[in-house]
Amino acid sequence: MWLDITASKFYDWRERYGKVNEHNGWVPRDFWLEDWEKQAIIGFHLKNPLEGYRRPTFMMLDADIVAVSPTSVWRVLGQAGLLSKWNGKPSKKGTGFEQPLAAHQHWHIDVPYINISGTFYYLCSVLDGCSRYIVNWDLRGSMTEADIEIILQAAKEKYPEARPGSSPTTGHNSSPRTSRSSFGSRV
Repeated sequence: MWLDITASKFYDWRERYGKVNEHNGWVPRDFWLEDWEKQAIIGFHLKNPLEGYRRPTFMMLDADIVAVSPTSVWRVLGQAGLLSKWNGKPSKKGTGFEQPLAAHQHWHIDVPYINISGTFYYLCSVLDGCSRYIVNWDLRGSMTEADIEIILQAAKEKYPEARPGSSPTTGHNSSPRTSRSSFGSRV
């Protein structure tokens, strides 16, 4: 009886002859951690919660509990939800910048660089956070803290009644950072 298959299918079958039929599923491997090993890692971590994950790996090896890599210990503890961040504070990333509601409540210091005939200059500007009005600006050949302080002082002299906070930004895609830096604390 003749089968109606292509030559490539026949040779694929011949190549796979004698091999395990995996069908794209998870086939247990000899090197996978067994449940008792995972439980031993978790139990050891609960007895030594301040040790992290690397040191307990070798402590468990020395105590003949389990012989696994630090990566495996990290993976098991992570899947069990037992790894904590070093500072424990929730990230403020993605929460956005709180927009000021009135003029001169918050100033941004923006310092992008500009290439003029092959020479780089810094456009140092002070922007109002509410209106995006350019309070003061200057084109400088350098960007030092002293240069920023001079431009900031000139802005204060233009608006002596203003008492804003500030945040520095740098680069072409300058977006305000809410953290205060050395020049932000002098406003």
